[in-house]
Order: sequence, then C-alpha cells, then structure tokens
Amino acid sequence: MNGWILAAAVVLGGGVGATVWGVATGPLRRRVVAQNLCTAFACPALLLLSQGYDRPSYVDLALVLALLGPVGTLVFARLLADELAADPPSAWGLTYAAAAVGAVVVPALCVATGPSRAMAKLLVVGALLIGGNLLASRALSGAFPEVRRG
Repeated sequence: MNGWILAAAVVLGGGVGATVWGVATGPLRRRVVAQNLCTAFACPALLLLSQGYDRPSYVDLALVLALLGPVGTLVFARLLADELAADPPSAWGLTYAAAAVGAVVVPALCVATGPSRAMAKLLVVGALLIGGNLLASRALSGAFPEVRRG
C-alpha cells in the first residue's frame, strides 16, 4: 500500500462513509446535502486511486462523476423545491470542506503527474468538481428562487 491509496482510503472512509450515513438517515434537507457531498468526496478518492494503482482510466470515471454528480443534485433541487422551500438546507461548512479536499488533491496529483495531457485533464476535473459542488450547494440552499416557479 502506498501513500496515494492510503489517502484514498481516508477520503472514502471519512467523507463518503459519513455522507452515505447522512443519505440513509435524517430529514430531507440532510439527505440532499449528503448526496451532493458524496460526489464531492468520491471524485477525489477516484483521482487518488488512479495515481495509487497507476490506472489512468480512473481519471475518466472521476471526470464523469464530477460532471454528472452536480447535475443530479440540481435535478433533486428542482424536483424537491417545494419540500425544501419550507426548511432549506444549509451546509456551507461541509461544502467548503469538500471543496478543500478537491483543492488539495488535484494540485498534489498535478505535481505528481507533471506537465502533460493528463495534468490538463486533472485540472478540468478539479474545476468541474469544485465549481459544480458550490453551484449545487447554492441551488439546494434556495439561492435560485426562479427554480421553484418552473
């Protein structure tokens, strides 16, 4: 086991484990936030596993997850807008923590990879991961009231 795999195990065990528990229990507002954060923690874990096992295809999985995860959260925000309007979720601390995990993992992997096409792909994944997570969290907190009107 190398350091990359150990870091992935910490991210998966701590971040994804906690968010799976949040999705399985609690009120609706906690479940939708946990669903959003699960993507934000699983994507850096895939990037770390890609480096640890020397499997570049895992970066493609992380790219798809970074792209489709926030889209799924936006769909949930739209479909559950009426239920969430009465008690909007607010988890900015967790959102910033998940963004910080991505902001630490992506540059570390860029340094390990070196200048190449793979580094450009890592930077795209990082931008999608952080930007999508922040946008989806903002949508969940009710910051886009026009969504409720349809």
